Amino acid sequence: MSKLFLAIAIGLLFGLTVRASADDGVAEAKYHADPSPLSKDAITSDWPCLLGPDHNETSRETHILGQFPQSGPKLVWEISKGEGYASPVIQGDRLILFHRVKDEGVIECLNPGNGKLAWRYTYPTNYQDEYGYCNGPRSSPIIATDAVFAVGSEGKLNCLDLSTGKLRWQHDIVAEYKLAQNFFGVGSTPLVEQDKLIVNVGADGGPCVVAYDVKTGNVAWKAGNQWGPSYASPIPATLHGKRRVLVFAGGRSNPPTGGLLCLDPQTGKLDFEFPWRGTVRESVNAMSPLVLGDQVLISETYGTGGTLLDITPDMQPKPLWTSLTFGIHFMAPIEKSGYLYGVDGHGPNDAFLVCADRKTGKEIWRTQPEWKETLDMGDGQPPRELTMGTYRCWLLPVDGKCLCLGEYGHLLWVELTPKGYKELGRIALFTAGETWTPPVLSRGLLYINQNAADPVHHTTPRLLCYDLRGP
Repeated sequence: MSKLFLAIAIGLLFGLTVRASADDGVAEAKYHADPSPLSKDAITSDWPCLLGPDHNETSRETHILGQFPQSGPKLVWEISKGEGYASPVIQGDRLILFHRVKDEGVIECLNPGNGKLAWRYTYPTNYQDEYGYCNGPRSSPIIATDAVFAVGSEGKLNCLDLSTGKLRWQHDIVAEYKLAQNFFGVGSTPLVEQDKLIVNVGADGGPCVVAYDVKTGNVAWKAGNQWGPSYASPIPATLHGKRRVLVFAGGRSNPPTGGLLCLDPQTGKLDFEFPWRGTVRESVNAMSPLVLGDQVLISETYGTGGTLLDITPDMQPKPLWTSLTFGIHFMAPIEKSGYLYGVDGHGPNDAFLVCADRKTGKEIWRTQPEWKETLDMGDGQPPRELTMGTYRCWLLPVDGKCLCLGEYGHLLWVELTPKGYKELGRIALFTAGETWTPPVLSRGLLYINQNAADPVHHTTPRLLCYDLRGP
């Protein structure tokens, strides 16, 4: 125990990590307590895809518990999971969890209220991460009407029936497009737009983007021939009354190339390709575009930073500003009352919460929230004081407030204004690194992935469901 704790302590201090291998089998959910009843006036929503129903990690829900009890939010249920960073997704009484257990990709359908299993689909996978991170999926599943779509790190794209889990169709995009292994395998979450599943394939020489018919799996169109696959998700937008899809492409290449594509989701016709990529060979585009009316924010953290593009009525990009100090890795920035808030920086020691003026890109303030925390080392050893922080955190605006999920398992209520950052409440849910999966909020229940082992509380990776239903 002490050696494992020392390893995670080093990880917390120096940005390393301690992970658990996948369980020997797939566990069943453990139910803890009934959630509070929903307020009769509460507005609720599904969370059917990465970054939520509006594709911006912002919740529409109301009547949310705005202050944590001293013991933290009530844990409703939990379930052990294998390897992976995929976000759970929810539609109605169906929650889809995508992870890896031993040498199988596992797609499970659970009840979001109690974690009970409805069905489970598995397929073989042999993906091995070159950088020593986990071997599970990076891409999150999607629920669209009566189907589930999921693509694993090895490139197997599955379409399943939402009610039964039966396979409808499948593609091996790595084999079909002869893709070289990207830094961390296939990791861009696809997008369902009307009757198309849009995938940032990134084949050498094209196509960059492929659209599949959601019913048949047949290829509907192909677009782009310059850039490889990124870790950002395609995002839908309505620009000057026209429906479009924005793809922030760019992965493993030498020299590094990539940028933003704007295309018609029905035909694949390109409006423009706007180059934007860091100059470091190991750089990658990973932040999904943020749509702000007829403007689009893109950003990366390997030296080029961020830029806000004004999309003209003839569908061409006009940079309004660029900023080297608003360089976001993979987290979603938010916009509030004319100001942008996001995490600038690559790793835990240089991950700063930053406020920037939306009109000019001028930095208003930056801070790296940190605090001291005393942890029980166990084995009769004295407690140890460590410096903790939010670091590469996720922001989730909801009900007039903002949740923050820190990199090492802390959940905070925070206030973000042009005057600065203010912590309103904080609780440690667990003590584990790689808390890189965005939180999910649906019907007043908050779902959080613990992606690594917690040697302090003796827990392995889990999906946890918390009650945030307020009066």
